[in-house]
Amino acid sequence: MTALAVEKLSVRYGAVEAVRELSLEVKPGRIVGLIGPNGAGKSSTLHAIMGAAPITGGDVRLDGRSLVGRRPEDIARRGVALVPEGRRIFGELTVDENLRLGLAARRTRANGNGLARAYELFPVLRDFRSRHAGALSGGQQQQLAIARALAAEPGVLLLDEPSLGLAPKIVDVVFEALMQIRDSGLAVLLVEQRAQRTVALADESHVLANGQLRITLGPKDAGDTDRLVSAYLA
Repeated sequence: MTALAVEKLSVRYGAVEAVRELSLEVKPGRIVGLIGPNGAGKSSTLHAIMGAAPITGGDVRLDGRSLVGRRPEDIARRGVALVPEGRRIFGELTVDENLRLGLAARRTRANGNGLARAYELFPVLRDFRSRHAGALSGGQQQQLAIARALAAEPGVLLLDEPSLGLAPKIVDVVFEALMQIRDSGLAVLLVEQRAQRTVALADESHVLANGQLRITLGPKDAGDTDRLVSAYLA
């Protein structure tokens, strides 16, 4: 069971400060949402956690151990998996081959059930396991991207806009899968454009604007549109 802690994290690209002293914690069996307008620093936060963005202050800890300064592949092998925006699956490889690539990031203590779990969570992938991933629909490719991350049996799952460009029915499939992933004990940090739905799903949701945390909301706040809008415009 893995916990992720971000403490006063700052990220800067040249003269642009993308994230400013952000603090949050993601515990096992919980989903934490990260929402806010475009350019708020959400994706930069995920990339910084994975060691792929320039951290200029603060700390990122996994089970109490700092990840700052470690390479992305080292962070992945410690149990953090990122599902990036845009899926980034390998279209020329089959579904099964894509999933097996996820095994490369397994921790040594992983139990080897990653592929079985991925197929159980997304049955359509089992049906198309021999099909080239590039021939899948957008929704099926998104399911494959999440399943590939899960194949590594991570303790922490980071997702960047998993519902982007998906039909409403497929969004339902993705959000249902996220609930099952949470129930399995993973810690999930979810960056999403669907603010109200994220607030309703997550155990807590942080609203970012201009790289700073503006407000933290719980599921009961999902229907409070005025509060959510005011946080976005703050």
